[in-house]
Amino acid sequence: MSGPAAGTAVAATTTDVVCLGESMVTFLPSQPGRLADVPSFGRGIGGAESNVACALAAAGHRAAWVGRVGADGFGDHLVETIASYGVDTSAVRRDPVRPTGIYFRTATDRGTDTHEVAYYRAGSAASAMSPANMPYEELFAGRVLHLSGITAALSGDCLALLRELTAARPGRPLVSFDVNHRPHLWRGGDADASVLLELARRSDLVFVGEDEAEEAWGIVGAEAIRAAVPEPAVLVVKRGSAGATVFASGLRPGPRSSIAGGAENAGARSSSAGGAEVVTHVPALHVDVVAAVGAGDAFAAGFLSATLRGLPVRDRARHGHLMAAAVLTVPGDLTEPPARDHADRLVALDDDAWGRLRLGPGWTAADRASEEVRTP
Repeated sequence: MSGPAAGTAVAATTTDVVCLGESMVTFLPSQPGRLADVPSFGRGIGGAESNVACALAAAGHRAAWVGRVGADGFGDHLVETIASYGVDTSAVRRDPVRPTGIYFRTATDRGTDTHEVAYYRAGSAASAMSPANMPYEELFAGRVLHLSGITAALSGDCLALLRELTAARPGRPLVSFDVNHRPHLWRGGDADASVLLELARRSDLVFVGEDEAEEAWGIVGAEAIRAAVPEPAVLVVKRGSAGATVFASGLRPGPRSSIAGGAENAGARSSSAGGAEVVTHVPALHVDVVAAVGAGDAFAAGFLSATLRGLPVRDRARHGHLMAAAVLTVPGDLTEPPARDHADRLVALDDDAWGRLRLGPGWTAADRASEEVRTP
């Protein structure tokens, strides 16, 4: 198949979110130190889009992950582990020639100079994803299709696939796009900046970090980012410890769900010039961080979860912050999210109580009787 047939309608679905991207086997160090000095590694999984799928499934949503892995033991491990979270992996393709990608990392935080990552993903099975070999029926089967800029960096074929999936066409689900700028994946030059901006502007819901927008596009500040990315109905600018700023404009309801979205709504968003743009700033939580890995993916999952439930914009961002806090207070990329009723109670706090909330390891297991708001 060379791409979705123009005008092809998508049947009713029982899937909430379909996530497309590369997942890899990650080797985690047994102790701190340089990769050259670490004596042994434990095995895990890593992948922005599969992280989102796993978090959504753990939160009670019907999530699917679509990717391409090798016909090898690492591919088996990825598919089996992701499926164990309740994610539908039936549309994952196996490549008989190319291997599953792997990578090694140090125990230090990604933001430090001593952090090292060694990727072995060039020529991986996922890098061969293209418009000709991916299952469009499955990719368009959900209420939301979640993508990221990482996939665009893997190969020319992967970029062509993302351009196909973000093209306006009848029946397209709401397209969620996390910019996820990874300079080391691009082959030099400034192509990454223009490509990521192009894909963001073709999407319905966009997540971008204030820091990565400055790095990739040379744009500083949430308002300037919105001016550069005016088309998406919802733009979420993540501002680290300062919280998140959400720009939201109206879309007509999507044809297959109660959420806005899809190519059938292309152009339906009210322009900021015509009013209807609502800007909401939601402060971040005080978190006792164990490891700053996977928080961005978790935030996207929390925001999408609340979007699927039709919650107000402020509550969507708060659920994003809570899901991120769950991951920040554990060593790995994935963890069990807070129970929905627990998260809803925290989201419903008034602004003062939200500002005083401090979350540390084990907070997701708290029940109503032991829930505590602590002043930092």
